[in-house]
Amino acid sequence: MQVERQIAESTSMASLSVQQLQDMITNTIRAQYGGPSQSMLMYSKPYTKRIDNLCMPEGYQPPKFQSFDGKGNPKQHVAHFVETCNNAGTDGDLLVKQFVRSLRGNVFDWYIDLAPECIDSWNQMEREFLNHFYST
Repeated sequence: MQVERQIAESTSMASLSVQQLQDMITNTIRAQYGGPSQSMLMYSKPYTKRIDNLCMPEGYQPPKFQSFDGKGNPKQHVAHFVETCNNAGTDGDLLVKQFVRSLRGNVFDWYIDLAPECIDSWNQMEREFLNHFYST
């Protein structure tokens, strides 16, 4: 009786295709640990729609920004960035839209990993940046 049950079980296992086994394993892992949601795989701007809807001044030409890659002084980077934007005719919350143009490497990675729509002002963007990259 025991031998017959083992033969029946092995026969039913043998009738599963490799693809079916892979699907079963994949589904079990997803059920256990979850998978990344589709929204987690897509980039979303870290600033709010209010910021996104702000218009740059007519005729605005983006200046050449100094890049910041995490080396050097982040406070100096912010000072240079603000001055460059002001000289090009932008200020206030418009700086939020331009800030990404000055980031490289790990700092750019930090920026794109910010939660969607979590930034609603230049002051908040500056504070988040300095809190993360400035050590006293």
